[in-house]
This record gives sequence, structure tokens and C-alpha cells, in this order.
Amino acid sequence: ADTASRKQRRHRMKLNTPLGSYVILGIVATSTLFKMGNAFTTTTSSTTKTSSLLSGSFVRRREQYESISDHSHHGGQHSHHQLPLHSARSIGSRLLMAPQEAWDAYNVALEAHPLLVKSITASVILGAADLAGQALESRTAAANAPDGAAAATTTIDFARTARFAFFGLVLQAPWNHFYYLMLDGALPPTEEPFTPTTGIKVVIDQFVQAPIFTVLIFGFLGFLEGKNLNSIKQQLDDDYADTMVANWKLWVPATVVNIAFVPPILRVLYLNCIFFFWSIFLSIKINGSNVSNEEN
Repeated sequence: ADTASRKQRRHRMKLNTPLGSYVILGIVATSTLFKMGNAFTTTTSSTTKTSSLLSGSFVRRREQYESISDHSHHGGQHSHHQLPLHSARSIGSRLLMAPQEAWDAYNVALEAHPLLVKSITASVILGAADLAGQALESRTAAANAPDGAAAATTTIDFARTARFAFFGLVLQAPWNHFYYLMLDGALPPTEEPFTPTTGIKVVIDQFVQAPIFTVLIFGFLGFLEGKNLNSIKQQLDDDYADTMVANWKLWVPATVVNIAFVPPILRVLYLNCIFFFWSIFLSIKINGSNVSNEEN
């Protein structure tokens, strides 16, 4: 009986032990393969990046060496030596990517510091607009002036340009930044571009906000020029009506596009771009009026 019992236990061990071992080995093997796979993927990715960096460095050094050796071999006689094709493509690719990278960097800065970025952008654009306005004035004056006086019309008034740049920095951009925050807060943007909400916002913008802001423009620039209240009021009496008519011709369609299609974060940038041309008009209008008053 003992002998039969021992044989049965041995038979069970022969059946059960390999089965258990195979199961355990299978689990261990699967776990090991899974870990090896992850390690291989990580290593491959790291190796690929390293290889790419090393190969790029090697290619650049080889190109430099070939360029130097080719120049020294020919004694510098061949001035038409061309860059390798892949080097030229790389340079072209970088030049093409530069605007996109600059735009991405601008958007990142705009998200992080919206008011500061909008103000600096407006300052640069409005300063450039005044320079363009002065150039147009100089060209017109030179065309109408006698030959001897033509040279005197090319002087740039940098103080005037600084006033417009300062106006963009501390008034134009901050005003529009907070104005659009309030406008969109009161009347949230709609998914469809042309809705009653869009129409109401355009009316508010051009027939409530614009008249007020135009008075501020005349007053702000007048104070920077050292004018008193009577002089500013006189200039408003002379130029305000014509300025508003010109304003509506430009800004009503521009505002429709801005409110209907431009994302809220980019609205002030869009305004700054349109304001470049409007500032040329304002610069010529305001300073032309100053010249007329001085002559009278």
C-alpha cells in the first residue's frame, strides 16, 4: 500500500510540477519580455536622437572641413564656390520657419502678458506710421516746393514720432484691450460671424466708443505737444467732423471684420495693423492743422 501511494504521488508530481513550472516560467518570461520591450523602445528613441545629433554635428563639421580644404586647394581663386545642396536646403528651411517661429513666440507672449505685448506692438506700429506720414508729407512738400527749398522738407521730427509711439504704448493699446474685454463680457462672441450681436457691437464700437476715443486722441497728443485747452478745443472744432467721417469710412468695415472673424485675443493686433494707416491720416491731419495755425 505504501509503495502504491508513493507511486501515485510521484505520478502526480510528474504531471503537476512541469505544469506549474511552465506557468511560472511563462509569467516570468512575459514580464521580462515586456520590460525588455520598454527598455528597447526607450533606448532606441534615445539612440535615434543621439545619432541624429551626432550625425548633424558630423555633417556640419565635414562641410566646414570640405569648404576650407576646397578653398585652400584652389588658392581662393574660385569665388563661385557653392554651398552643399543639403546645407542650402537647411538654410532655406530655417529662413522659412523663422516667421512661423516668430509668430508662435508672439502668441505665447501674448497669452502670458497680453496688455504688455499689445502696448509694445502698438507703440512700434504707431511710431512707424508717423514716420510714414512724415515721409509722405516730405514727398508732397518737395514736389510742390521750389528746387532750393526741397532739401529743407526732408527733416524728420523724431519728437513727433515719439509722441505717437507713446500714444500707442499708454493709451491706444490699453484703451482697446480693456474696452474689448468689457464689450465681449457684456455681449459674448457668437459662433456665427453675422448675427444681431455682431451688428450691435459694431454700432456700439463706431457710434459710441469711436467718437469718445477720437476726442481723447486729439486731447492726448495736444497735451504732449504742449497745447492748452483752448488750442485743443479749437483743433477739435476745425478737424473733428472731418476726422469722424473719414473714421467711419475706414473703421466701420474694419470693425465688422474684427468682431465677426478675428479671435478676441488677436483683436487689438488687428486694430494696430489697421491703425497703422489710420495713424498716417491722423498724423498728417493733426500736424497739418498745426502748421496752418502757425502760418495764420
